[in-house]
Amino acid sequence: MSETGGLVDAAREWIRHDPDPITRDELSGLCTRAGTDVSALAELWSRMSGPLRFGTAGLRGAVGAGRSRMNVAVVTAATAGLAAYLHDVVGPDARVVVGCDARHGSAAFTDATCGVLAGAGLRVLALPRRLPTPVTAFAVRTLGADAGIMITASHNPPADNGYKVYLGGRAVAEDHARGVQIVAPADSQIAARIDACAPADQIPLASVDPADAVAGVAEDYITRVAAYRTRTDPSQVRVVLTAMHGVGGETATRVLSRAGVDDVHVVAEQFAPDPDFSTVPFPNPEEPGALDLSLVLAKSSDADVVIALDPDADRCAVAIPSRTGSWRQLSGDELGAVLGEQAAADGARSGDTLACSIVSSRLLARIAEHHGLTHRSTLTGFKWIARTPGLRFGYEEAIGYCTDPQAVRDKDGIGAMMRVITLIESLREEGRTIEDLLDDLARRHGLHATAPLSFRVADPARIGAAMARLDSDRPTTLAGAPVTEWRDLAEPNPDLPPTEGLLIGTAQGDRVIVRPSGTEPKLKCYLEVIEPCTGPDIPHERARDRLARIAAEITEHLGLTDPAPSK
Repeated sequence: MSETGGLVDAAREWIRHDPDPITRDELSGLCTRAGTDVSALAELWSRMSGPLRFGTAGLRGAVGAGRSRMNVAVVTAATAGLAAYLHDVVGPDARVVVGCDARHGSAAFTDATCGVLAGAGLRVLALPRRLPTPVTAFAVRTLGADAGIMITASHNPPADNGYKVYLGGRAVAEDHARGVQIVAPADSQIAARIDACAPADQIPLASVDPADAVAGVAEDYITRVAAYRTRTDPSQVRVVLTAMHGVGGETATRVLSRAGVDDVHVVAEQFAPDPDFSTVPFPNPEEPGALDLSLVLAKSSDADVVIALDPDADRCAVAIPSRTGSWRQLSGDELGAVLGEQAAADGARSGDTLACSIVSSRLLARIAEHHGLTHRSTLTGFKWIARTPGLRFGYEEAIGYCTDPQAVRDKDGIGAMMRVITLIESLREEGRTIEDLLDDLARRHGLHATAPLSFRVADPARIGAAMARLDSDRPTTLAGAPVTEWRDLAEPNPDLPPTEGLLIGTAQGDRVIVRPSGTEPKLKCYLEVIEPCTGPDIPHERARDRLARIAAEITEHLGLTDPAPSK
């Protein structure tokens, strides 16, 4: 049998067990054309090279037919594996929250998820459709559910969708881990059960009991987050809000209204859910140009702040008017610093912990020390940050913030939005701004300036080769400062589980972390310099120049000359 014939046979076997007629027809068409069309053959190889593996991020990939894509058959098998895991770990009465966003495939994937869970005899707590991810995370904790599933690909490109899993209730032993995304060994244990399950068309399905719908949870979430603003007078903060074509708009505006923040101007072109994300090339608030419509509206409305949610509203970007008269988008680390200072100064108790990922700024550690709190660095991702014991506040530089871990043990863009507004109000009473607070932190702790440097590659092998080259040709200085620290993050460390990456430190306090992206073919470098502030002026220009020098030198040592145009 030819190699092509074997591939087509494997695809036809997949089609035979695919419960979705749309993806059956899609893959059948590729099989028919594969014998004479080279591009169809290549696409068929791509669709059947897999499977799409279940890991600590659950599932994420392009929507389409085949074993390496997101589709009803893959979601059905994943849910059957998760149901088997919960049956073994918790028992046949396990309770599972299910939510979804508005991406392509989300409705069908949610139907399949609920049907499989009910068919396995588990109790399905189905949320209303098209709600933000933080509502699902909130529901897992507030309902005491044993697990939660969120159908979303967050800020990925329009072609993608995903399947995110939380464990809670009786499935975890510690309260600080309830309602947090899965980590090892649960991920591999669920994956093993997925591999062992029957073909998708043979997995039992059942209808969900309508009495188990939990519409009131969204209202409870809105009440909780609105209460972050404790004042009863109408807010004087004028807000521009974009939902970035996602599902956060309605929930966010209801939170604002409930909190007394009524001067809100929404970016109408981006408010309603649109799975094609028609006004942005990439639906990530960090990307160049993503906030253009928001900034135009902010200038015309004389706003005080721009709030940009990502499509599932678990992340939040912020822009503020600067002293120069222009608008300034805060970096993820800058927003993490001011929210961390707010959390530390407002009701934190001895023993509380401020946590951030290892690739985020070290400024949060200085803030924690100043306030007599604990600080912890974790591996990248909220599955690690959010399970920190005693967590008061956690963040990652990729604009993710956990400001209310008792309620939402994950990043929450809408919660961060409300914290920013209350911060603007409290600073305004003192005649100050967020820029003033950032300057105060720089004078107290030194200016911690950060910058990303990313390399997107067509061949993933180039990532390993570049890291090997850096490791074998180690720089002895960076921007003129001697290199005094070199750590392979994969080696055992008492403070951090092993992870792929290199950490470089200098005598001047500079730090570079180089690591492969966990979700796309990129090599990512995280640069930080610390400039002392010896006078009233903040040395921003000196810090920028130093970051630029380090970026150029690291690029040369890696042997990569094509930085990705965006983060």
